[in-house]
Amino acid sequence: MRICKTLDMKQVATILTAFVAISHVGILVLEMFFWNHPVGQRIFSMTPEVAASSAVLAMNQGLYNGFLAAGLFWGLLSKRTDIKIFFLSCVVIAGIFGGLTAKTSILFTQGLPALLALLAVLYSSRNTPAKEPAL
Repeated sequence: MRICKTLDMKQVATILTAFVAISHVGILVLEMFFWNHPVGQRIFSMTPEVAASSAVLAMNQGLYNGFLAAGLFWGLLSKRTDIKIFFLSCVVIAGIFGGLTAKTSILFTQGLPALLALLAVLYSSRNTPAKEPAL
């Protein structure tokens, strides 16, 4: 009897997509609720003055990250590949843009996990037969 079962690519895709969704909930919390807190200032390398002057913008960013997380959870719960592909693509694009314009580490903390999840979703979906349309 095997103690650890092997994960198939569909399970890997689900785990990676869930990780990206949960990460974006964490980003929402940081940007919306801890931006002006010492924890947020330390994580984002900001002075209290910079945090105070950009708090409204950060809350807006946090809300957008929440929408990305909601879309990913929707894709996971509905098991709709098209929704997962769309929202993971949005995260990849946002990660690239953020990495080029704001902070290089965003490429690795947000863009790379989303890219890996997207590739896993695409790979696992090509091995899945298409469903018959409901009548």
